[in-house]
Amino acid sequence: MSKIIKRWQDAIKAAKMGGGIKRIEAQHEKGKMTARERISYFLDPGSFHELDQLVVHRISDFGMEDKRITGDGVVTGSGQVNGQFVYVFAQDFTVFGGTLSETNAQKICKVMDLALQNKKPIIGLNDSGGARIQEGVASLGGYADIFYRNVQCSGVIPQISAIMGPCAGGAVYSPAMTDMIFMVEDTSYMFLTGPEVVKTVTNEEVSTDDLGGAKTHASKTGIAHHIAKSDADCLDDIRHVLTYLPANNESKVEDLPYTLNEEVRPVLNDIIPESPNLPYDMHTVIEAILDHDSFFELQADYGGNILVGFGRIAGMSVGIVANQPANLAGVLDVDASKKGGRFVRFCDAFNIPLVVLEDVPGFLPGTDQEWKGIITEGAKLLYAFSEATVPRITIITRKAYGGAYCVMNSKHIGADFNFAWPSAEVAVMGAKGAAKIIFRNDIASSDDAEKMAEEKEELYNDLFANPFKAAELGYIDGVIQPSDTRRVIIRCLKELKDKAVLRPVRKHGNIPL
Repeated sequence: MSKIIKRWQDAIKAAKMGGGIKRIEAQHEKGKMTARERISYFLDPGSFHELDQLVVHRISDFGMEDKRITGDGVVTGSGQVNGQFVYVFAQDFTVFGGTLSETNAQKICKVMDLALQNKKPIIGLNDSGGARIQEGVASLGGYADIFYRNVQCSGVIPQISAIMGPCAGGAVYSPAMTDMIFMVEDTSYMFLTGPEVVKTVTNEEVSTDDLGGAKTHASKTGIAHHIAKSDADCLDDIRHVLTYLPANNESKVEDLPYTLNEEVRPVLNDIIPESPNLPYDMHTVIEAILDHDSFFELQADYGGNILVGFGRIAGMSVGIVANQPANLAGVLDVDASKKGGRFVRFCDAFNIPLVVLEDVPGFLPGTDQEWKGIITEGAKLLYAFSEATVPRITIITRKAYGGAYCVMNSKHIGADFNFAWPSAEVAVMGAKGAAKIIFRNDIASSDDAEKMAEEKEELYNDLFANPFKAAELGYIDGVIQPSDTRRVIIRCLKELKDKAVLRPVRKHGNIPL
């Protein structure tokens, strides 16, 4: 064997060993896969095409000239997921704690450039101690190079981040600018400043998990779109979510084979309670409308008064946005508006039709919401729907009150088809409150104010607590039997397959961020 071949084989072997057997074992002891194990598990068998396997860092300060590890702490390349091409990078915590160096960043930027050039999704598996401090500004520049590419890729190709270990400091901004963030319970965390810095500056004592763990970002900040119990579960979830997404903004999701039947779902006829004040779980409606077991919910533990996620209807990929009456009566608040708005914009960017299930009594009142900026936050959801050009279908199951009626994909802001169940109430507000305002003089002057209030409330109910006035005005396209909902949506989606919208020429709109 020639020396050059031996040198090459030794380099390849070294690259595959990362930081060495002891550090690999330490990674396993934490319940974590190595970077290469993650890529091997994530991609279709035999499909990985690695790039820059022999790269090493270039610095010689602080004794680093004697610490050159082949691959330099990140594994990059392309492969296939369910037969579809993707680009991927996986930070290797066994090599310098996965820290970002100049050459490390260049490897990541190369696959991001290739992903954008070839219009394929980019998946980042993050497990890093942050910037490599021995390199100073060079590592910081590497982060900025990645951030810039995140923005160039945004809305062109899907970008998905998995946080599978630490992600702290400036490193968090790259995942934050991607489309979805997946985290792993107990082993992953994200924050700008760690617990020690927080304690020094604010005198607060907080654990790593409480400050930036998966459960915190799933329930308190909404940063995590989905959390998993292990590395393998996390990678399985990403593989699954990719089945709902196109490769880029110029393509559409391929329909799965499906044979149409009569598509009637009688279970939907019995979901709405007789009393308009009783809750019900919108998940039951979603499950009855979608193909069996196809709903992939995002941000399930955040802003629970609205539900978002992907599903399939007759094999077609759709985005679901639904008020949740079982949580805060389904009102819109700051969290729900942000959550819904971002999801709508993602679906619109990647040609995924939107199905909206509406049961909303209005916006959540109170000083807390007003001071948190519900005006601007609510406008985000309104803007997102108004801007969307994908097929948009709304089903009003019960309440559609006030400004929230307008915001939830109403006909007035460009929805293609709007239908209502017979149980729908389309009005400025609930009958009780409306009657007290409209008929306050009659009620006040009555000998039996309570009876008069009840009569006026019934009058308002007869006029507006139903879908017929909205149907008369053309604000909804029809009143449908709940059991026919799936059949109606399928018909509309097929009708809207080739929808095209001419938009005003502009650089971009100015969404109220």
